[in-house]
Amino acid sequence: MEAYEFYATPENGTIKIPEQFRSKITSGVKVILLSPMPIGSNSAGTNGSRKSDMLLSPTLNTHGWRFSREEANAR
Repeated sequence: MEAYEFYATPENGTIKIPEQFRSKITSGVKVILLSPMPIGSNSAGTNGSRKSDMLLSPTLNTHGWRFSREEANAR
């Protein structure tokens, strides 16, 4: 599999392959889209959540819990 990198602006959902690559692409292609617009921005197709919100670790309220170092490290 060969990789050809170029920048394009979609027009009505279509991305044009630059002329210099057209003769090299003779069959189906695998498309990976990388957008400079961050996830969660107010673009169409997003639900408004931010990328950082999706990556946050879960938290647990341990207020009032008592345990020793041995208990915390017990296997």
